[in-house]
Amino acid sequence: MEWIKEISFVESIIEQTELTPQIKWGTKVYCLGKAKIVAVGGFKNYVAIWFYKGVFLKDGAHVLINAQEGKTKLLRQWRFTSIGELNPDLLKLYIEEAIAIEKQGVTLTPIQSTVVQSALFDCYITKYKVLSDAFNALPPYKQKEYVEHFEQAKQEKTKISRIEKAIPMIMDNKGLNDKYKK
Repeated sequence: MEWIKEISFVESIIEQTELTPQIKWGTKVYCLGKAKIVAVGGFKNYVAIWFYKGVFLKDGAHVLINAQEGKTKLLRQWRFTSIGELNPDLLKLYIEEAIAIEKQGVTLTPIQSTVVQSALFDCYITKYKVLSDAFNALPPYKQKEYVEHFEQAKQEKTKISRIEKAIPMIMDNKGLNDKYKK
């Protein structure tokens, strides 16, 4: 396994804090009670230390990035490729700040996302009441998954194909991504 030395080094710094390791999603995550604070992992080209509420860190050294701009709201990563790039005192300072943020109960207020509409799917729902009833019986997040899936297609024929493939699943009260969930 690559990055063993780097990951061990970061973990040795984290273990100097009050955080306790827990296994989540098959990886070690350092927590304060049940709250996830920080984790470290090796990737192909770098090691990443991610702070679960990193958006609230001051980041005076400008080491944190948003790995998925536009998607990730709270999580921030600190990436490096060798121990020499990492300042252990600075890392400990960031971890202590992350712990303080959790203790203060700081969090983002969820923003209600606008519901995506699909004029084409609305035609199907209007035409077939049984489909409308089945779709409305789904939880809002499953409805959103379907509508976004339909609307991500650029061509109308692709949208129609997606809708027609989804109808049996909707009628069976299944979400678009249920087959991937345990």
